[in-house]
Amino acid sequence: MSDGLTSNVLLVIGFAGSGVDASVVRLAGIAGAVAGAVSMGAGEWISISAQNELITRELEVERRELGRNAEAEEHELEEMYLEHGMQAATARQAAADVMRDHDKALSVHAREEFGIDPNDLPSPMQAALLSFVCFVVGAVLPVIPWLTGSGTSAIVASVVIGGIAAAALGWAIGQFAERNRVRAAARQVAILLAACVV
Repeated sequence: MSDGLTSNVLLVIGFAGSGVDASVVRLAGIAGAVAGAVSMGAGEWISISAQNELITRELEVERRELGRNAEAEEHELEEMYLEHGMQAATARQAAADVMRDHDKALSVHAREEFGIDPNDLPSPMQAALLSFVCFVVGAVLPVIPWLTGSGTSAIVASVVIGGIAAAALGWAIGQFAERNRVRAAARQVAILLAACVV
């Protein structure tokens, strides 16, 4: 959403600053929203798909190692448990217990070594759709003043709407991250305004 908001505020005020007709600014804003959303969605789909393929490959390597070299894998798991603070005897027993079930052993190794749950990989399509929708929502906001207005008032309105939306987005990020909401909102607005100046 932040990407859509920032890029389209900049696109709209850039076109408006060149002195073109309001219909051109409006068209540029809509084209920027659509092109950016499609690009973000496609990029997210490619990124998550590639990530899942790499994880699947790593899981296959780990599955082979569990089959070929179970003793070393059990020792590796025992070492991980020791690093987590288990007592040596407990770590040894826990590793032995896990290694009795091949599928559970793969799942535990994947979580311990890669930090992932092999049964809960992200959906490329869901990520792509979410990126698409969020980008569009952010990108459409600065175009709103150009649907009925033009000139300096529409430029100012685009920047104001962008600033308010950036502040709201920063506030929400601060809320979810349990950080200072005012600081998070101010950061988002400052980034937007700095980008506008550039």
